[in-house]
Amino acid sequence: MTSETTETAVKTEVADGGPAAGKGGCKWPLSDPHIHREDVRKVWKECQEESFWHRALPLSLGSMAVTGGLIYNGVWKSSKRFGPFPKLAVAGLLGFAVGKGSYIRTCQSKFQELGLKDFGPRSDRERSHPGHRACNHVCEECQRKAQDAPAEKV
Repeated sequence: MTSETTETAVKTEVADGGPAAGKGGCKWPLSDPHIHREDVRKVWKECQEESFWHRALPLSLGSMAVTGGLIYNGVWKSSKRFGPFPKLAVAGLLGFAVGKGSYIRTCQSKFQELGLKDFGPRSDRERSHPGHRACNHVCEECQRKAQDAPAEKV
């Protein structure tokens, strides 16, 4: 099966009111026909490069320099067996992780400019309930309540 027939089948399901249509259907961020996958790849690559060069690398090198200075001045002691390298490595890894993590919000805003609202870590649903994962499953009782609620308002 080629990709053209797959795309046609997906478009047909959406137009016919199939699984991807409407509120009850499963709508993936990349299935939106208005968002081009090349744009998503481009933004993803930009996020990866910018987070590395602008945040992760400088924080990693900075934390390693501070750690090296603390070891050199005698505030921290170097290991007898391995020398200063374990402390420098941990400082570099922590700086790298903090740098990458600090760029998440900037990257999310770039994806939101493309039109992807709930894309990436910590989407809006997860911010409202910290510590809980968002669940898209709706039980039958809740579906009935949701259908009855608009009827009561009218």
